[in-house]
Amino acid sequence: MTEMGRWRDIDKLLARPGNIISPGFEPSPQLREEIGGLVRVLVVGAGGLGCELLKDLALSGFKNIDVIDMDTIEVSNLNRQFLFRIHDVGKSKAEVAAKRVMERVSGVNITPHFCRIEDKDIEFYSDFNIIVLGLDSIEARSYINSVACSFLEYDPDDNPVPETIKPMVDGGTEGFKGHARVIVPGTTPCFECNIWLFPPQVKFPLCTLAETPRTAAHCIEYAHLIKWDEVHNGKTFDPDDPEHMQWVYSEALKRAELFGITGVTYSLTQGVVKNIIPAIASTNAIVSAACALEALKLVSGCSRTLSNYLTYNGLEGTHIKVTDFIRDKDCLVCGPGTLIELDSSVTLLQFMELLGKHPQLRLSKPSITHRGNNLYMQAPPVLEEMTRSNLQLPLFDLIDKVPKDTVHVSGTTEKNDKRTTCLRKLRVVFKDQVNGVTSMDTAGAN
Repeated sequence: MTEMGRWRDIDKLLARPGNIISPGFEPSPQLREEIGGLVRVLVVGAGGLGCELLKDLALSGFKNIDVIDMDTIEVSNLNRQFLFRIHDVGKSKAEVAAKRVMERVSGVNITPHFCRIEDKDIEFYSDFNIIVLGLDSIEARSYINSVACSFLEYDPDDNPVPETIKPMVDGGTEGFKGHARVIVPGTTPCFECNIWLFPPQVKFPLCTLAETPRTAAHCIEYAHLIKWDEVHNGKTFDPDDPEHMQWVYSEALKRAELFGITGVTYSLTQGVVKNIIPAIASTNAIVSAACALEALKLVSGCSRTLSNYLTYNGLEGTHIKVTDFIRDKDCLVCGPGTLIELDSSVTLLQFMELLGKHPQLRLSKPSITHRGNNLYMQAPPVLEEMTRSNLQLPLFDLIDKVPKDTVHVSGTTEKNDKRTTCLRKLRVVFKDQVNGVTSMDTAGAN
């Protein structure tokens, strides 16, 4: 295919007017080049769906792409993650995927990041115009959602400020099923608004695991939840450590042999422990195509975007449905922020202690920023030392004295019996400035 032939369909989409275009769309033959030069896209995840997303976005005219993934390539990935080869096993998924796409699509620049999403500071995420998710984890989705929503600001009438909106496109697959959704913070439901869409994770009674295992999964969970603590004396299990996973696999095999149970494999051990859902290449391709198209629509306005949740079911034929979910205006993540009233004498340290007691927040080990300034950072050690002196100062003296001033807090909270990293937006008022708002009891802060 010639270079011009490769972009024929994209150019038609961007150069023609239509009946379902977004307000303000101006068709132009140069629009693809303008998008490629100006728009920065972050792809989170370089697995089965992430590989498809990188390919589809590159072939949709996006030229400045970053991809972040903490995993390395395994043999079991090769049947569906088409960018990888047998000689890539053990290498970074993000680095190999970026290299492979750049080899095939001229003009695209993909920057890989081989690390955890939490390892990047907030400023890293602020540089992107749109974030596209290809994840298999609820916790990771929730974290990126809270990051994107943390940039959102509201005017005095609680309307979103347009230039602070960072849109996301979220894709997910499970066997023959998948979804694509558009998240425009402050306008559409964010991930947290519809967290109830995800079914609770399967849990096994401990008595079954310990006494009467009947399946391979029971043997694996026994090794993971019971045997690990018995042998390692409270040492934290790391599901991303191959040695830890190999130990659980070996113990699960012993348990299965003892009870005459078959089916324990290393791949299944990973799936049970890390809650990995089986993936099918065709489902990844279909969902990725939907996500890439939505990303193009968001940045160009060539068509109205999905409103706002698409589900695909290829189990019996092809079934696609779009559902318009409603945003939760009181959402802790994408809303204007939890309103908190404080005495002007409350120190930053006391404020942090109150966050752990707040019934909605329950935040531990918080790091606090205000308008881009670090008030206190738990890590790295150099930032902790630099901001430690602020702990004894009144919060009133550390932030602007405008009504409902916004403070961003990152910390850990408990969700679904797991400790997860999150970001929360707080709107702080002081009692001598505003009366009649929901108060945060400061009793016992000292």
